[in-house]
Amino acid sequence: MILPIYAYGMPVLRKKAEDITPEYEGLSTLLENMFETMYDSSGIGLAAPQIGLPIRLFIVDGSDIEDDPSTKDFKKIFINAQILEEFDTAWEYEEGCLSIPFVRANVKRNAKVTIQYLDENFVQKTETYDGMAARIIQHEYDHIEGILFTDRIHPLKRNMLKKKLNNISLGLVNAPYKMKFPKK
Repeated sequence: MILPIYAYGMPVLRKKAEDITPEYEGLSTLLENMFETMYDSSGIGLAAPQIGLPIRLFIVDGSDIEDDPSTKDFKKIFINAQILEEFDTAWEYEEGCLSIPFVRANVKRNAKVTIQYLDENFVQKTETYDGMAARIIQHEYDHIEGILFTDRIHPLKRNMLKKKLNNISLGLVNAPYKMKFPKK
């Protein structure tokens, strides 16, 4: 089932998400719905807060990204993730977000990340990623920490985007996928 993407301005996007346990009801269905929603929205990552759930869960699939070996077969589920280290030379790249349609901006992120998480079977893993895989993880991880990519851009650029962001929070955007907006 395709779920609505929660738009910029929804309070859940600003909350630090809570851990879940293996007893979390309906997890396998939720994961199926998240992947279906992400693909329908042409995304490469989706965090639970973006569909209204304040839980530490995000999914990624960057395997269609060309010219970056870090994303080959990069389809994963991250539960209760904790970034242990962000390191190596930071680099800028233009990012966007399903919760903030039609807004893109350069974000500076470290080239490598070490993350500890549980997979869909609640098996703990600690892995290091680089390149676009690291960037995708850092972006989605920010969502479970209540941070949006617009928080990481230059204040002048953020100020220039103020009207667009306000319009999104008012529902004045026509995204090509289902969205849920703050109540007016």
